[in-house]
Amino acid sequence: MSEEIKSHLFAIRTTGGQEKVVMRLLEAKANANQINIQSVFCVSDLKGYVVVEAVNPSDAYLAVEGVRHIRGQLRGELEFKDIEGYLIKKSTVSQLTVDNVVEITGGPFKGMKATITRIDVDKEEATVVLLDASYQLPVTVDANYLKLSSEA
Repeated sequence: MSEEIKSHLFAIRTTGGQEKVVMRLLEAKANANQINIQSVFCVSDLKGYVVVEAVNPSDAYLAVEGVRHIRGQLRGELEFKDIEGYLIKKSTVSQLTVDNVVEITGGPFKGMKATITRIDVDKEEATVVLLDASYQLPVTVDANYLKLSSEA
């Protein structure tokens, strides 16, 4: 019967565009000084902020103290539900449907446009017909290599 340890999430304001630098600085500081922070991450939709996760709030304050490009901290804590939507990786397959026009972004057909004829959700693959080919050529492609075409 282990007791669940609750971690705390704090939004740390940074100089715009320096989020990744701040993440690396915090990671190095935490490793060097054995400061007990669980994670540091930036959220693409939250420009100018990084999120620090720590079991003990004082560890989060110790970690950010004196670090370059940190401009302050939002008062209070973030709730997990505030950032949960940013943490879940959306499957590329879930965004595709049959008859979508897509661009192939990797593999031997990179750069070609195609129409989806079949989707295999379990294998994360799609069968497409190349639009640039002189005849209908069905090809099965990893769905992660497909991007919805802006011309669709």
